[in-house]
Amino acid sequence: MNLSRREMLSSAGALAVAATLPGAAMAAQQGVSQRPPKSQRRFTSKAVEAEIARVKAKIGDPELAWLFENCYPNTLDTTVFTGEVGGKPDTFVITGDINAMWLRDSSAQLQTYVHLTGEAPELRRLFHGAIQRQARCILIDPYANAYTHDPNAKSNLPAINDLTDMKPGVAERKWEIDSLCYPMRLAHGYWTNTRDKAPFDDVWAQAMRTAVDTLRVQQRKDGPGPYHFQRVDKSPTETLMFGGYGAPTRKVGLIHSGFRPSDDACRFPFLIPSNLFAVSALRMLASVLRDTRNDSAFARDCEALASEVEAALHAHGKMSDGKGGEVWAYEVDGYGNAIFMDDANVPSLSALPLLGSAERNDPLYRRTADLAWSERNPYFFKGTAAEGIGGPHIGMDMVWPMSIITRGLLSDDDAEIRQCLKWLKTTHGGTGFMHESFHKDDPANFTRSWFAWANGLFGDLILDLERRKPALIAGRI
Repeated sequence: MNLSRREMLSSAGALAVAATLPGAAMAAQQGVSQRPPKSQRRFTSKAVEAEIARVKAKIGDPELAWLFENCYPNTLDTTVFTGEVGGKPDTFVITGDINAMWLRDSSAQLQTYVHLTGEAPELRRLFHGAIQRQARCILIDPYANAYTHDPNAKSNLPAINDLTDMKPGVAERKWEIDSLCYPMRLAHGYWTNTRDKAPFDDVWAQAMRTAVDTLRVQQRKDGPGPYHFQRVDKSPTETLMFGGYGAPTRKVGLIHSGFRPSDDACRFPFLIPSNLFAVSALRMLASVLRDTRNDSAFARDCEALASEVEAALHAHGKMSDGKGGEVWAYEVDGYGNAIFMDDANVPSLSALPLLGSAERNDPLYRRTADLAWSERNPYFFKGTAAEGIGGPHIGMDMVWPMSIITRGLLSDDDAEIRQCLKWLKTTHGGTGFMHESFHKDDPANFTRSWFAWANGLFGDLILDLERRKPALIAGRI
C-alpha cells in the first residue's frame, strides 16, 4: 500500500482510531462486518441502521451487499465528534485518517444521510451541529480549507509552516472555491428535507455573508485581494507563483481559486468546475435565505453574483473538443488560454450534475464528460484492474474509485453501471472499503485505507440504484 501525502499528514490521534478499524491493517474476511464494534462507533442513528438493513436486503450480490454495509455508515462510525457550543449542537467531522475538518469533505460525508433527516431527530441534531460548526469555521477564516477541532489551537499539520496567515483554528489554508460552496449545498439539502430553521441563526447568516463577500473579492476586479499562499515545499502542486497570488489572469467576472478540490494548485486560476459549482451553490443559498430568514436582499445579492459568474462561464469557460464541438474547459485564464483535463475530486467536470451545476442530459455536459473519460484527459487511466480518472495529487496510473462511482451515478446504461460496480467490487484491496486511489493494474496498491468521503459516495451509488434501477442490483454483479 502506498502512503499518499494526505496519509503522511495524519495526526497520531487519527491513526490511533484507525488502528481500531477491522479493515485498516490487513485484508478483511469477506462477509464479516468491517465496522467498528458498537461500543467504539462515534455516532449511531436508528434511521441509518434501518436504511442499511432495508437496502442490503435488496442487493443480490453478497460482496456488494457487504461493501455497502461497511461503507455507508463509515462517516458516522468513525469520523464525527459531537458536543455543544453555547448550548447549541456542535459536530466536528474529520476526513478519516487526517484529524482535521475540511469544509468540502465534511459536507460531502454528511450529504449521504441528508434524505433521512426529515424523520430522524438524532440526524437533525447532528446536521444542526455541523452547519453551525462550518459557520464558525468560515468566520475564523473564509480562505481556509481545513480546521482544527479546538478553534484556539494551532495547526497540527505541516501546513503550520506555510507562508500565509495561519490563524488559530486553521489546519490548512488553501483557498478553494468549493470549500465555501459545499456548506451552502449542505444547508440547502438539510432545509429541503426538514424545513427546520434552527441552524440558520445570525451566526450562520454572518458566515454566509462572509462567504459570498469572499467569492466576490476573489473576482479580483479591484486588485489581488488579501489572500496569498506559498509552501516551503516547492512542488508545483503545493504552492502558488508570483508571491503566492497565482498565475496572471484577465479579470472577466470569474472567481479565482488558488487550489483544486484535490488540494493541488491550479495552473490557471479560473477553475471552471468550481465556478460552475459556485453558480448553483449561490442559488441554493438564496433559496435558504428567503425561506428561513426572509432575507430577500441578501438572496438577490447571491443571485446577482451567480448570474454574473454564469455569464462569464459561457463567455470564457469553454474550448474546442477537437471534433468541431465545444466542451467545458478545466481551467482558463481569461486571456483565451485553457487546459482540458479532469480530476476525480468533486467538483469535477464529470460530476457537475451531482452538484446541480448541469443537467445530466445537457449536450455540453455530455460531450465534456465523455471527453474526460478518454485518452484526451491526461489523468484518465486504463489498466487490467479497472479504468477511471485520477489526478496529479497521487500521480500517474492511480485510479480514484470516486471517479468510477461518479460515472455510475450519472449513467443510464445498465451495462456501463454494471461494469462500474464490478470494478468497485474487485478493487477494494480485500479491505471492504473504498480508497482514495488504487493502481490501474494492482488493486492491492492503494492509498488511504480510511477515506470516509469515498465510502459515503459509494453508499450514494447503491442508494441511487436501489431507487432508479432496482433490478440491476437484485442479481449478482
